[in-house]
Amino acid sequence: MDKFTTKVADIILSKKGYDIKILDLRGLTTIADYFVICSADSDVQVKSIADEIDDKLREEGIKCYHKEGYESLNWVLLDYFDVVVHVFRKEAREFYNLEKLWLDAPAESVEDNIKPLIDND
Repeated sequence: MDKFTTKVADIILSKKGYDIKILDLRGLTTIADYFVICSADSDVQVKSIADEIDDKLREEGIKCYHKEGYESLNWVLLDYFDVVVHVFRKEAREFYNLEKLWLDAPAESVEDNIKPLIDND
């Protein structure tokens, strides 16, 4: 995982995105070096995550080359040349199953390491 993908994953976590996977596509394709894939529970959350990624990176002078999916909000794609971010509604992610399509790519899961303030055990 590089600095850019780590930043994207942190932004996703800040908007409660989950099941974050980073696929290392280097050596497999020229499409991108990395895919960052995450899930969300609603179209509102998909939009919120995608907008937050775009806004935070734009603040640092990093512009999105191409955006797709804002019409239906089942799957929003943000293309940053070397890194392509996929924000899926859970059901759409299961249907398209990019992880299976890119099974040869090394994958890293990103977990939310924030512990709840109240322990229910």
